[in-house]
Amino acid sequence: MGRKALESGSQAAEQDKVADIIHSIAIDAPRERVFPLIASGSGFTRWWAADVVEDYSTGIVEVGLFNRATVYHLRPIQSVAPWAAQWLCQAGQEWTDTRLLFEPTETNFQTELRFTHADWKAETDGFHSWRKIWQELMLRLKAAAEGNGLGPLFLRDGLAS
Repeated sequence: MGRKALESGSQAAEQDKVADIIHSIAIDAPRERVFPLIASGSGFTRWWAADVVEDYSTGIVEVGLFNRATVYHLRPIQSVAPWAAQWLCQAGQEWTDTRLLFEPTETNFQTELRFTHADWKAETDGFHSWRKIWQELMLRLKAAAEGNGLGPLFLRDGLAS
């Protein structure tokens, strides 16, 4: 196999890669207090967005931002209380077919939450913006679990201050 074939094979492998946003945060609360915040629409309203609609028959959650100019449709793909919550994003520009993975582990009444927004098609400007947004959202999730709730980052018509 020649060098050109190796280079083009390497470039093809690079193009097939997907991008992930990964955060990890220590929370001073047991996993049982964290899990409801990551596994339901009502939990999302405490730290992510004020405009959340949950279809209890399907489990699908709609997260509306900026007066519903953007709406993310999330379908639960795995929920094993209190070990993991996984969501498939079914709508929302670059979010379609990405996954939200929440994996809490507990030691000594503290929870380490590993969060991954997986399967982005590319590292776009939106990807880099959401990397920063998820960092802020993890801090709000931590505050909600610890009883120091800051409320959702996304209000119905804008961002919280």
